This record gives sequence, C-alpha cells and structure tokens, in this order.
Amino acid sequence: MAFDYDLLVIGAGSAGLSAAKTAARLGARVAIADPGPLGGTCVNRGCIPKKFLVYAADFVRQQQQAKHYGWKNLAGEFDWPTLRDAIQGELKQLQQSQAKGLEKAGVTVLPHEVRFVDEHCLLVGEQQVTADKVIIAVGAKPVLPDLPGIDCGLTSRDIFQLPELPQRWVIVGGGYIGVEFGCLFNLLGCQVTLADKHALVLEGFDQTLREQVHQGLIDQGLNLLPETALSSIEPQGQKKKVCLSGASSDAITTDVVLLALGRKPDLSRLDLDKAGVTVEEGAIAVDAHSRTSQPSILAVGDCTNRKPLTPVAKAEGTAAAKTLFGSEPAEVPYRWVPSAVFCFPEIASVGWSEAEAQEHEPVEVHCHTFVPLNYKLTSQKPEALIKLVVAKGSQEILGLHVVSDASAEIVQGLIPALRRGLTLSELTETIAIHPTSAEEIFSLS
Repeated sequence: MAFDYDLLVIGAGSAGLSAAKTAARLGARVAIADPGPLGGTCVNRGCIPKKFLVYAADFVRQQQQAKHYGWKNLAGEFDWPTLRDAIQGELKQLQQSQAKGLEKAGVTVLPHEVRFVDEHCLLVGEQQVTADKVIIAVGAKPVLPDLPGIDCGLTSRDIFQLPELPQRWVIVGGGYIGVEFGCLFNLLGCQVTLADKHALVLEGFDQTLREQVHQGLIDQGLNLLPETALSSIEPQGQKKKVCLSGASSDAITTDVVLLALGRKPDLSRLDLDKAGVTVEEGAIAVDAHSRTSQPSILAVGDCTNRKPLTPVAKAEGTAAAKTLFGSEPAEVPYRWVPSAVFCFPEIASVGWSEAEAQEHEPVEVHCHTFVPLNYKLTSQKPEALIKLVVAKGSQEILGLHVVSDASAEIVQGLIPALRRGLTLSELTETIAIHPTSAEEIFSLS
C-alpha cells in the first residue's frame, strides 16, 4: 500500500517537534498535525512564558536587596500589560522559528485536529491522510475535578492572557505549578493563599527539600493551607468565594482561583480504540521504545505515563524517530533526569531522593544549610540547602538536591559525572571556584 507519509506526528509540542525533525533528517516523508500554535504547552502556555515571569519577579528581589548595597531611589511601578504583551511578542517569534525549522527539515505542517480511522488512516481536519507509522505526542491538559463552580477557576494556560494582574489569589495545589506561580505573584505584590491536600508542598520531591521550601514560602508571606482541599467556587460579582475542606475549612473571598491540580494525558479526541491503541490508567501504554499495543504507532511525551518534563519529551521524540527510521531501536535513560522548580529560592534535584535510595541500598546523607554571600548584607537572609544521598558502601552519589539561587544551573553541570558513578571523595577532592554558592557542594563530607 502506498501511504501519503512515512510518518504522521500528532502534536507539535516538544516531543512531536523533535520526533518530526529527527525522522525527516533520517530520510522519512513526515507530516506533523496540530490545530494549535507550534511549540505546544511549553512554548506557548508553560515553561517559556513562565520563566519570563520569573525574571520579572526577580527584579523585585533585586530592588529589595539593592538598598543594602548602597543604591537609592529604586522605587518603581510594575505594569502587567507591558510584560504580558512583551511575552506574547516573543512567543510569536518562537512559533515562527519553529515553522521555519520544520520547513527547512522538509516537514509538512497540517494545522488541524486528528482522529484515527484505523491504524494507518487518520482524519486530519476534514481530509483523510494515510501514514505508514504514527507518533502520538498530544501532551497533557490540566486536571479539573468535578466540583461546583470549577469553571470559575483559571488554569496556568489562562494566566498569560489576563488583561490586568489580580491582587488576590487562591491557588489550589502545591505542586511545581502552584508553588512557582505562588512565589511569582507574591513577589509582584499580590496576596496569595495556597491550599494543598498534602502536609507539605512539592509531593514527590525529597522530604528535606520539601520541608525547606514549605517554610520558605511561609517566611516570604504566602498563606499556606496544608491538608486542605477545594470543595467549590462560587462567583460573587467580580470576586470568587472559595469553599475549602480539611484542615482549613473557612471560606475565602478572592479575585481569582488558580487550579494547579496536576495534568493528565489529553486523549479524548483521538479515537484511539479505532487504531487498537491501549490506554492504561488514563495514559497511552508504551514499552521501553515508546511502542504502543499497535506496532505501527508510538507515543511520546506527556500523553504516556512517564516523566512529564519538556527535556524528557524531546528525548523521547528523538528516540522514537530513531527507533522507526534509524539503524536500531533507541531508549531514553530515565535514571538521571533532573528537575527544577523556579520559585524563590530555586529548587533542583537529580537522582534518587533519600526515601527512594533507601529502597535500593543502605545510604548515608550529607546535608548542609547556609546563607548565600549575596544575602549577607541584606535584612532577609534565606537559607540555602544542599543534600547529597550517598551509597554507604561504594560512596557513589545517588541523589543531589539543592535549594538555592540558580540551583538548576548548579545541578545540571554535575549530571554527566553523576551518571558515571561520581563518588563523595571524588566530589570533595575537587577544587571549586570561590566565592560561590556552588562551592558548598564540594565541601560536604
């Protein structure tokens, strides 16, 4: 049978773009289909615009610190529309860059939704298209529980379109999205209440790190409501009444409710059953090479049940294309995937948490807190934290967890050595650059 394309990629986010470009470089005839702007969630509603907000909020911290360093007349007024419009302008540039990259690679862009007719035939918009192989990379969408008034809440994708910056926020969910936006809006002068069903924010991170961050949020002035869940949202004119349950059950009146309750694979419009693709617990089931239950169809990125991170999605997309069109199947190594939370101070982790490491072998922990030098002259002296999880026998470092300014930049530079079995003695024998926060890692013992 002659197919229209060797490969059709469904979804033009991080995973889909990397898959399409890699397959095209390997000689395949490739099309990529997505009704939304190129770049997916990361470029248009997630990582990139959020990091611009991080930079904006960081200027507030710099102003707060500058007076202790001799600077005067620093008062300024923040203008949300200026920032919002600047971000949107940059996102359009990124979308255009992605389009040029696909054109240069020879990838056909189909700006439509896709539904399966069978494993090789798909309805792209109103047109039927056939493909020898398909890679599904449709990503995820926010979790919205079935609660009264839930449609009155916003999700992270709505923030970058707000006409003005609301002054009172209730954020429901203490994962990385809730913590990041809570810190950002608090620094920008908003009143922030963060409710989370867990006792500590950032479920899934190392316990010591979570304790440090949780207390840090309180010290910054956020109103934290642990072990508290959302019951309902009631519109009251321009305001919202938020009803809660659990440890805190008082109703709160606020300008806006941000729902940061996690994300789930966005599969509802694909008709996967017609293609014979198995879904398990709401995610597409895949093997180590991203193959689904249908041999000609692979799935990558956040629509599967693996690590929902942009760099992982890119790596999975590349590996899937190589599996289909390269000389041999390719796998993604997940053991040393780093993660970061861009709050204040920043959080970065790689490897196992203390609890995870203890499931594999006896460990010892080396933990150190300190006040970074740049805060020594200021009135606020937030503590940084560095934690190493080390195998008791071999002294191999199994996990590294840091709470500090620029912790993501600090941690990722060590990953190649950690992947190759870096030991504690090898780390502490390293001569570091002084004075820096990163040098504290090399003095742990």
